[in-house]
Amino acid sequence: MRTDPPRASAAALFEAGWYRHALRRDSPHFDPRPAGSAVELIVLHGISLPEGAFGTEHVDALFMGRLDPGAHADFEALRGLRVSSHFLIRRDGELTQYVSCEQRAWHAGVSSLWGRERCNDFSVGIELEGCDALAYAAPQYESLGALLGALLEAYPVRAIAGHSDIAPGRKTDPGPHFDWDFVRRASALPDAALPPFA
Repeated sequence: MRTDPPRASAAALFEAGWYRHALRRDSPHFDPRPAGSAVELIVLHGISLPEGAFGTEHVDALFMGRLDPGAHADFEALRGLRVSSHFLIRRDGELTQYVSCEQRAWHAGVSSLWGRERCNDFSVGIELEGCDALAYAAPQYESLGALLGALLEAYPVRAIAGHSDIAPGRKTDPGPHFDWDFVRRASALPDAALPPFA
């Protein structure tokens, strides 16, 4: 298997792995994918800093390596943490990209799928601003649908999973209120390519 750039038909959507319809913010938290790795998986996450607070700049600061641990009591546990995601979708649907899809973002942590560990190697991470206790907002699904369509056109994606599916017992996001039926409709992937995985 080889690492493939976006397919020719999707060239209008991506340039060097950067989606043309996203605000670009270059996170320092990335590295090259291992040789021979292709984008086969999309991982959906939920994030808010602090938990349940939306519209703050703390998530951006975390991905950019600039989060002030003293800004909130909950942030001390994040001191020195180096994480990122390829994409972040805010509650109003605003889409930001932090890492090229051709590079490895640090979003999945200890994870596995299909008997393969280190899902960061072969995945794109999409963070949705949210938490387990609340439903996601309609504008987020609108942005997510367009982004999924572009990624499925550009890369050899085999599956879409939640963080909880690749790190069970450790992660719960995108949470019980996430609408997987929307993903089924938006992606047109077979049921076997979506949670629950056998």
